[in-house]
Amino acid sequence: MHDQPRYEPLEASDFFAGGAASLPLVEGTVARGHLREDAGYYTGLDETGAFVADFPVEVDLELLERGRNRYDAFCSPCHDRLGNGRGMIVQRGYKQPNSFHDQRLVETQPGYFVNVITNGFGQMSSYAPLLKPADRWAVAAYIKTLQMSRRVPAELLSAEERARIAGGAAPAEDGGAEAEEEGHS
Repeated sequence: MHDQPRYEPLEASDFFAGGAASLPLVEGTVARGHLREDAGYYTGLDETGAFVADFPVEVDLELLERGRNRYDAFCSPCHDRLGNGRGMIVQRGYKQPNSFHDQRLVETQPGYFVNVITNGFGQMSSYAPLLKPADRWAVAAYIKTLQMSRRVPAELLSAEERARIAGGAAPAEDGGAEAEEEGHS
């Protein structure tokens, strides 16, 4: 039963003129689900080869939460949870990546991060097999959020938030102490 009387793909045969048991694929055929017309979405690069400047997906709380989840799982071992580049792997002797808060990376487009996640860069290998394109954009959005979190003008913060940053106690009703205990300040 293991060896059935049938032709296997690419097996030699007299049936077709080319001498194979099957015909070659029709030129231009794309397997279902594999047509990637929006190169920017899949690579982070637009048609000119520049990094995509605008997110091709809606950036909302759900996307940022997904991005944080994927970032914590895949990126924080090297980049740490704050994006400083001092994750546990680095503390064990591996080369330190740049901080996401370096001015060059703060000014770069989100497509850059998607492209690096897709193709790898320097010591970092590709995470394309581990992160779907939607998750790569979620991580890029989360990285941009980490960067913005350090650059919020003080006048946009409430008095309670400014007091907490200055070392004052957060009001009990805002849950500030609980958030800090969980590491989500």
